[in-house]
Amino acid sequence: MLARLQSVALVGIEALRCEIEVDVASRGFAQAAIVGLPDTAVKESLERVRSALHNSGYAWPQYKTVVNLAPADVKKEGPAFDLPIALGMIFAGGEGTPQRAEEFLIAGELALDGRVRPIKGALSMALLAKERGVRGLIVPQDNACEAAVVDDLEVIGIGTLAEAVGFLNDQLPLEPTVIDLEAVFEEAARYDTDFGEVRGQESGKRALVVAAAGGHNVLMIGPPGTGKTMLSKRLPTILPPLTLAESLETTRIYSAAGELQPGQALMARRPVRSPHHSASGPALVGGGSIPQAGEVSLAHHGLLFLDEFPEFPRAILEALRQPLEDGVVTIARAHASISFPAQFMLVAAMNPCPCGYFTDPNKPCKCSPGQIDKYLSRISGPLIDRIDIHIEVPPVAFRELRSHRDGSASATLREQVVRARQIQRERFGQNNTMLNGRMNSRLLRKHCALDDAGEQILKQALTELGLSARAHDKILRVSRTIADLAGEANIQADHLAEAIMYRRLDRQL
Repeated sequence: MLARLQSVALVGIEALRCEIEVDVASRGFAQAAIVGLPDTAVKESLERVRSALHNSGYAWPQYKTVVNLAPADVKKEGPAFDLPIALGMIFAGGEGTPQRAEEFLIAGELALDGRVRPIKGALSMALLAKERGVRGLIVPQDNACEAAVVDDLEVIGIGTLAEAVGFLNDQLPLEPTVIDLEAVFEEAARYDTDFGEVRGQESGKRALVVAAAGGHNVLMIGPPGTGKTMLSKRLPTILPPLTLAESLETTRIYSAAGELQPGQALMARRPVRSPHHSASGPALVGGGSIPQAGEVSLAHHGLLFLDEFPEFPRAILEALRQPLEDGVVTIARAHASISFPAQFMLVAAMNPCPCGYFTDPNKPCKCSPGQIDKYLSRISGPLIDRIDIHIEVPPVAFRELRSHRDGSASATLREQVVRARQIQRERFGQNNTMLNGRMNSRLLRKHCALDDAGEQILKQALTELGLSARAHDKILRVSRTIADLAGEANIQADHLAEAIMYRRLDRQL
């Protein structure tokens, strides 16, 4: 007897519809086989299914059983096929007549006692179900909230194999999971930190406001203990909230990577990733024999904070150049090429020398000029070119450190950022996800015209600093953002001068 159920295969963060065919012969030895390019986890599912059937009160097929995962030319990975395979064996063995099997996509990992464990990629599966016009999705209870964010789709969360059989046989009524998205985003908008807690460093705050408004990358350089990490950790508090579309994109990545917490519906807050400098290349950029998203993709629509920037191996830092430029990471393997989105703000922090006190007026530096040059040369010029803003973060004076007056609050700074981004949305029209930091050459020529005074200032800066063509474009992009923060339609000389000030470390690096 033959049973067919619909499931989903995950390729990177994309979902592919997969048909599960289970054929139980009327004769032959009681053995089972899975075909259709299964990986080790899928092959092992037979033993999990055998125990789950027995402990749930269902019989293992008495004759030869073949499980086919179609399409057969796509590699199937992970334990999400356990549940549809078990259901197929039950229905192919004549135990039940599924009334709803064709109306739902089914995925879930089975425990040996018949419980259904959470899986990766439930959101991608739900988006596929809606795209294909399927009525609904049957997933583990822990994944139901995540999948239920997709409109016009019945998401049935189940806890055991018996519940799935009862629901598909139309014997056990289960209500679809419903999510209040407004409540989820409202909760995510609350932060425990605030820029007002940072004493002094008003120039650093200003630079981060500019970076947040235009989506620019930032490098902060200064002695230890000056507040670089404090400023970086509070940068998300001045960024606009995630839109639903951005949240869905980010959640898909976290879901496929297994980074969502059980019961979590969405990534409703901009992600902040801060890998240690000992992280490997695949961990940072993505890769592996089975390509997985790296830190740059997990920071999609959020921040990637790299502390102790020069301590990262140079080869790993150079691997950042392509995602910084293109906003996507492509991992090529013999059987496939998989792309992961990676539009993030890079926020890096470093000391000015190995001992850290080269620019500290209060502590002497013990490093020789050769040691300082060698330390700074760990970061290549092409990588520095891709960072829009690099600023010095000096030590905080005692008077400011002990002041009882709060600095600029996050709410005030966020209002400035939101206004500037609204101007950019109106400027770029249909491409309303475009920010100043991502403008191409055509948009630069159109929106970053300079008057005669501005041309002279820019020419002098390029001549004295010896900046590259890419740095020239970065200055124009930052100038455009500064003008937007000031509410000016045209870039003025003072906007350009401030943008050039944010490139002054080029002479050192």
